[in-house]
Amino acid sequence: MTDGPRADESTPALLAGVTTSPAAAVLPGTPLMELPGSEGGSSRWHKWRLDAALFASNRMALVSLVFLVALLLFCFVGPFLYRTTQTATTLLNANLAPSGQFPLGTDPEGFNLLGRLMLGGQSTIEVGFAVAVFSTGFGALWGAVAGYVGGIVDAVLMRVVDTALSIPYLFLAVLLATLFSPSLSLIVLTITAVSWPSTARIVRGETLSLRTRDYVTAARGFGGRALGLVGRHVMPNSIGSIVVNFTLRVATAIFIFALLAYLGLGVPPPGTSWGQMLQQGITHLYDNYWWELWLPGVAIVLAVIAVSAVGDGLYDVVVKRQAAGRG
Repeated sequence: MTDGPRADESTPALLAGVTTSPAAAVLPGTPLMELPGSEGGSSRWHKWRLDAALFASNRMALVSLVFLVALLLFCFVGPFLYRTTQTATTLLNANLAPSGQFPLGTDPEGFNLLGRLMLGGQSTIEVGFAVAVFSTGFGALWGAVAGYVGGIVDAVLMRVVDTALSIPYLFLAVLLATLFSPSLSLIVLTITAVSWPSTARIVRGETLSLRTRDYVTAARGFGGRALGLVGRHVMPNSIGSIVVNFTLRVATAIFIFALLAYLGLGVPPPGTSWGQMLQQGITHLYDNYWWELWLPGVAIVLAVIAVSAVGDGLYDVVVKRQAAGRG
C-alpha cells in the first residue's frame, strides 16, 4: 500500500516536465528574457537609471545634450513664435546691423537673419540626421553580414567598402551636382554615399567577435539562418557601438553639408542652410558685416561640438556597460 509518489520520485519528474519544454529551454550564454509580471521591468529600469547617471556624470555631454534640445526647439518651434518672411526679398533692409527690429541684423537680400538662422538650421539638422539614419543603418547591416558570413562574401563586401573609402567625397559631390540638379535629397544621397563605409568597418569588427559567442553558436546549431541570426543576435548586441557611431555621423554630415554649401552645392532657393549663409557672409567679409559671417559660423561649430560631445558621453556609457557585463 502506497501513500502516493515520494518526493524523490515526483520532483525529478516535475522538473523534467518544466525543463524539457521547448518554450522554457534556455541556450547557454543567452541573455535571460524577463517574463511579464517578473522583476524584469524594474531591472531594465534600473539599468537605464545607471546609464543615465553615468551619462550625466559627463558634464560636457550633459550640457551638449541640453544645447541640442534647445537648438531643435529654436529651429523647428521658433518660426511659429517669431514669424518672418523668408521667401520675398526686401532690398531696402539689406545688410542692416542688429537692432530692435532685427535682433540679429539682415543679409544682402534683406532677410531677417534670426528667421534665416532658424530656416538654415532646419535644413542642416534634417540633412545631418537623415544621413546618419541611412548611413548607419545601411553600413551596420553591410558590416554585420560581411563579418558574420565571412569567407569570400566578407572579402568581396569589404573590397567594396575599401573602394568607397578611396573616393574623395568632394569629387563625388561635384560629379553628382554636375549630373543632377542640386536638391536636399541629392545632398543626403551624396553624403550618405561617403559616410556608410566607416560604419560598415566598425560593425564588421564587432561582428567578428560576436559570432563566436556561445549563444550565437547554439542558435546556429538549432538551424538558425544567417540573416536571422544577424538581425536577432548580432545587431542588437552591437547597438551600443551603432548608437555612438550614429552621433558621429550626424556631426560629420553637418560639417560636410556646410562644406558643400560653401562650394555652392547647397539647398535651392528660397531655402538655405548654415553653410550657404556662411559662404554669403565670407563674400562680405571686408564690408564689416560681421553678423552675416559669425552667426552661421558659430552655429555650425557649436552644433558639431555638441553632437560630438554627446557621442563621447554615449561611448563612455557603452564601455562601462560592457566592462560591467551588462551588455
